Amino acid sequence: VNAMYRWSLFALLFVTCMEVSIQKKTKQGPQTLSRGWGDDITWVQTYEEALMTMTESKKPLMVIHHMEDCPHSQALKKAFAADKVVQELAQEDFVMLNLIHETTDINLAPDGYYVPRIIFVDPSMTVRADLAGMYHNRLFTYEPSDVPYLAENMKKAKVLLHTEL
Repeated sequence: VNAMYRWSLFALLFVTCMEVSIQKKTKQGPQTLSRGWGDDITWVQTYEEALMTMTESKKPLMVIHHMEDCPHSQALKKAFAADKVVQELAQEDFVMLNLIHETTDINLAPDGYYVPRIIFVDPSMTVRADLAGMYHNRLFTYEPSDVPYLAENMKKAKVLLHTEL
């Protein structure tokens, strides 16, 4: 009986330790749609929702393609979240979507599938291929030091394309 009591106590202690260990590993807090790109920004959840919101609001869409485990994405995210101008533009003037999975719309990968990649879409449903980053091998990528250039492209994207209906 004494051995069985010790075994039960050991098993209970082991399970308790495992539970605490699991809780510590998952204690990062709830994942929000911002994924660290800016908690004060209103983010849409899907590309379809983004298109609908863009059409209704007449605000341009900014799509950020990134991966959680990509060091380039992480570095850009940190710079993006820290830049007051970019954050304010994103909050006020854009429908914002950040994706960790590709969409089925090939127009959002005009020069290939890579991350990080930022694409602007006009409310007329036109991908703004004219608003590229600074690199010829990956047109729509930005480095952390390029955030001021990204802010300039955001300002240009605010000037909507006028298409004849």
